[in-house]
Amino acid sequence: MAAVVLAATRLLRGSGSWGCSRLRFGPPAYRRFSSGGAYPNIPLSSPLPGVPKPVFATVDGQEKFETKVTTLDNGLRVASQNKFGQFCTVGILINSGSRYEAKYLSGIAHFLEKLAFSSTARFDSKDEILLTLEKHGGICDCQTSRDTTMYAVSADSKGLDTVVGLLADVVLQPRLTDEEVEMTRMAVQFELEDLNLRPDPEPLLTEMIHEAAYRENTVGLHRFCPTENIAKINREVLHSYLRNYYTPDRMVLAGVGVEHEHLVDCARKYLLGVQPAWGSAEAVDIDRSVAQYTGGIAKLERDMSNVSLGPTPIPELTHIMVGLESCSFLVSPVWPAQPALPSVPGIRQRSSCGVVPIHSVTLASSRHHWVYNYEDTAPPCIHCPENHHKEFILMGGTVDAVELERAKTQLTSMLMMNLESRPVIFEDVGRQVLATRSRKLPHELCTLIRNVKPEDVKRVASKMLRGKPAVAALGDLTDLPTYEHIQTALSSKDGRLPRTYRLFR
Repeated sequence: MAAVVLAATRLLRGSGSWGCSRLRFGPPAYRRFSSGGAYPNIPLSSPLPGVPKPVFATVDGQEKFETKVTTLDNGLRVASQNKFGQFCTVGILINSGSRYEAKYLSGIAHFLEKLAFSSTARFDSKDEILLTLEKHGGICDCQTSRDTTMYAVSADSKGLDTVVGLLADVVLQPRLTDEEVEMTRMAVQFELEDLNLRPDPEPLLTEMIHEAAYRENTVGLHRFCPTENIAKINREVLHSYLRNYYTPDRMVLAGVGVEHEHLVDCARKYLLGVQPAWGSAEAVDIDRSVAQYTGGIAKLERDMSNVSLGPTPIPELTHIMVGLESCSFLVSPVWPAQPALPSVPGIRQRSSCGVVPIHSVTLASSRHHWVYNYEDTAPPCIHCPENHHKEFILMGGTVDAVELERAKTQLTSMLMMNLESRPVIFEDVGRQVLATRSRKLPHELCTLIRNVKPEDVKRVASKMLRGKPAVAALGDLTDLPTYEHIQTALSSKDGRLPRTYRLFR
């Protein structure tokens, strides 16, 4: 026993033959390249001496990664993007949403989102659909926005034929039974009640800023179903809407991680010459209205101290959201400067799909910026509890070149990080092809971002500040400035309001 203890002691102390062996054959293999030692003054931007130069993989041009688009005889577009891996994401995107409900009961798109992947002509229930997808390791989802409805499935690439057939049945052959409609009414009612009780004011403020910016037209219409319309929406109302907006020329079948020709064959098999459940009558009542920016203010006085999730009430807060009119993403000379605008005052970004939210580093963590992009308009918004709108006003003057370069780097980084995800690539492919019938590849977008100059930012910011703002206010509005004073502050050089208003002082 004593011999064992002595041997262990020698090993720990590094003495004896074991210790010599460890010193002789261990550390020297890497010690000279450590951060200390022989090269203490080499900066991180310089390569270490003696290290072989790395050799990176290359591709023969960009053609292997291009988005392929094929238009079928009925007008439906099929778009695919090559991506290696066992799984694929496939879905149908439709030019449909709450902005097209001006001639219908508001809330139809909300109902359709909840009714998605219910019983169809081939599947008796939602459970049967989920079991079919489960055989291919698949999941499904449906999302609606103001201008797009998206049905998507992620599954094993070997089950592509089954997935496309299922999607076609879900979109074109839904049963919409009385029981399913009644269950959807209950789900919508619960969501509306939850919306008013949530501590996060973002969904409600988003509705309010759109209502203020586009008063009673297109993207200003309610995305959520109004309470008074829940009982009025039935199968006939839904069919009248589907007949006009769920047509092949308004659809894109998009896939990521699939062979394009295989996807086109599946589209011809399941989506060409199929009669939908609402009949084959041609669309006769399409709303082609262009978004009309009006500006204005939407206010909701509310005590938000009782929405705390714990025993301590939330302090009384006033949530302010300010929006300004800008152009859509279709105006190529201008739109790359829009997402870079909020980044310029030296603040950081957090990636998100579909919007560009910005969080302040130096001023307040509760300030956000983002841009809503639509086919015919794009209102950049600022959500803040204090006077951080002044930073945006300063961009109408001199734009610091260093800050602009940092903003462009952050925006490029966010873009590339988002596009590492297969579902995000799918949505990007589908939305671009739906709006423009083609897709700009990431390297093209990065080139557009790099080409933004300080004068571009100044020109766009100055034009936006000359227009009428849209304002949404939620919470304690006792000290809220009048709309006229907010408009005057945004059009001034320093953004100051009268000192009587401590909210923006």
